[in-house]
Amino acid sequence: MVYLKILQGKACFRGECKLQTWLFAVIRKTAIGERRKHVVRMLKSIAVSNSTSDAQPEVKLERSEMQQRFHQALAGLPVRQRETLHLVFYQDLSLSEAAEVMNISVGSARRHYERGKKRLREALDREGVEYGISWRRKENSGAVL
Repeated sequence: MVYLKILQGKACFRGECKLQTWLFAVIRKTAIGERRKHVVRMLKSIAVSNSTSDAQPEVKLERSEMQQRFHQALAGLPVRQRETLHLVFYQDLSLSEAAEVMNISVGSARRHYERGKKRLREALDREGVEYGISWRRKENSGAVL
């Protein structure tokens, strides 16, 4: 994938850093993008299998109530935060792609994204919605800042 990006001109070396640094950044971003796509596909397939299964009516009702609470919490976010979360989660865009669509800087998109996630998490915590998702970020001691 990385080689295709480079050969197709999707990743261009501009000489702003060492070649090795640039190449590792392209590899890292490609891996993150592929992982995100895999997770989204997996979540979509789970959602489809859950909606088509012959689940008990109580389970379906509970699931629809949770979805309703989630959509209400999402609707309660400021417009920029909601738009950024929508582009990243539902449209499967990266933050830089979302920033381009919204015509804002990547830093602003990142700020809206992080603040939106925080507000959404707080709203869902207030509602007591449990999606079985660990919202807490795990610290990576091997990460290079």
